[in-house]
This record gives sequence, structure tokens and C-alpha cells, in this order.
Amino acid sequence: MNWDVFTRLSPLEIQIHWATAVLAFFLGLVIFALPKGTRTHKIIGWVYVAAILVTAFAAIFVRTFEDDGGMPTLMGYSPIHLFIPLTFFGIGGALVAIRHGKVKSHKRAMIGTFLGALIVAGLFTFIPGRHMWAFFFAEPEMVQRWLETAGGN
Repeated sequence: MNWDVFTRLSPLEIQIHWATAVLAFFLGLVIFALPKGTRTHKIIGWVYVAAILVTAFAAIFVRTFEDDGGMPTLMGYSPIHLFIPLTFFGIGGALVAIRHGKVKSHKRAMIGTFLGALIVAGLFTFIPGRHMWAFFFAEPEMVQRWLETAGGN
């Protein structure tokens, strides 16, 4: 991935969305590997919750009015944006569940949110024609055209 290209082509809301999604992804993996219910689990868990909620909130402002890799859009939103309310409800449900001592419900909600909001939604970002696909897999000529369109070199 070319970080210079990413920062030149991506507005701040996309950079925030991407950075917090990556942070949440790795924190989620750490949480899955650690013993549950410990102080460390709770601390990392709260940082994870903050990261995934910022990711979802930033996604509200990530809109496109151009071809989105073949995905239909409505007022700039594509089907991937359905993960925004699912994330808020999933995390909210997980927090309510653990507050009431419902560990299994908490676990299901957190795993479901991780899989949906980070894995499934993340895979959607790599559909050919979308910017994330281009940053990782596109030919240099395509990236150069995007830079020229964006006012770059």
C-alpha cells in the first residue's frame, strides 16, 4: 500500500475511518486471544469499543457519488453503510448484556459485530474498482490517473 497515495486521495474522514478500523481489528484479535474477564480484557475492550464506534461514526461521512466498484448508491451511501447501525446496535447490545451479567450474549454480540463490521464490511472495501482495492492491487497507471484527477502529480 502506498501511504502517500492514500493520504492524497482520501479525505480526513476516510483516514480516520481506516485508522480506527485497523486499530479495532487488531485489538479485537488481541481480545480474542486473551483470557476473558480480566482487567486487561476490560481495558483493551473499552479501547476496542471506542475504536469501532469511531469507525462506524466516521463511516457516516464516507460517501461517494461516483461509481463505487459496481455497488449501487443512494444519496452517496452504498449497501456497506448498513453496517453502521448494525455496529451501533451490536456494541450497544453487547455492553447492556455484560452490564447485566449475560456473558454469552455479550460474547455473541461482540463476535458478531467484529465479524460483520470489520471482516465482512472490510472485505466489501476490496471490491475491484473501489479505492482500497486500488491502493493494494491496482496497476500504477490507474493510481496515477486518480492522482491526476485529484490534483496530484
